[in-house]
Amino acid sequence: MTVHVTGILLAAGRGRRFDPAGLRNKLLQPLADGEPVVVASARKLLAVVPRVVAVVPPEDGGVGARLSALGCDVTLCPDADSGMAASLTHAIRHSLQGGAPGAWLVALGDMPYVDPATLQALAAALAAGAPIAAPVLDGRRGNPVGFGAMHLQALLALRGDQGARGLLQTCPVTDIAVPDTGILRDVDVPDDLRRP
Repeated sequence: MTVHVTGILLAAGRGRRFDPAGLRNKLLQPLADGEPVVVASARKLLAVVPRVVAVVPPEDGGVGARLSALGCDVTLCPDADSGMAASLTHAIRHSLQGGAPGAWLVALGDMPYVDPATLQALAAALAAGAPIAAPVLDGRRGNPVGFGAMHLQALLALRGDQGARGLLQTCPVTDIAVPDTGILRDVDVPDDLRRP
C-alpha cells in the first residue's frame, strides 16, 4: 500500500538575521534568476507532492498571496512568532482537514536550492513506509525531512523553536544519501541570494 504524502512549507519565520530592521521579507527577495525565494521553494515541492500546506504569519507582506497563486493551501498561524514548532503543529493540524495524510514532507520556505530529485527521493521513501526520512550529504543531515503518520501525536506535541529535531535524535531515521548541497543551504543573509 502506498502512503499518501502531503507537503508542508514553513514560511512563517521573520528572517531577522537577513534584515534586522524588518523592512525586507527575505522570502520575497529575488534569487539570481529573479524568482522570489519562497516561490522557488514552493514550486519544487508542488512538483513532487499533490498537496502543499504553506504556513504564513500574520502580516506576511504578500507571501501567502504568492503561495496561494501557485496552488498551495495557505494557512495563517497566529502564534508563528513563538517558534518553528508552532508553525509546524499548525500545519499538521490544518493538513488533517478532509482526512489524515499518511506522511508529511516538511520543507522550509528559505531553502530554495534543494534539488527536485532530493524531494522525489524523500517522498518515495515516505510513500514506501519510512517512519522518518532525511537527506544526507557527506554525513550531514539536512532539510527537508519527512515524517510518517506514526509520529502524528509527537509532532502535535512539539513546542519552541527546535521544530522536530528531537524526533530525529530519538527515533529511527531512513537516511537518503544525496549529492545535493541545497539540503544544507538556506537564505540567511543577502549574500545567500546570489550564491550559485
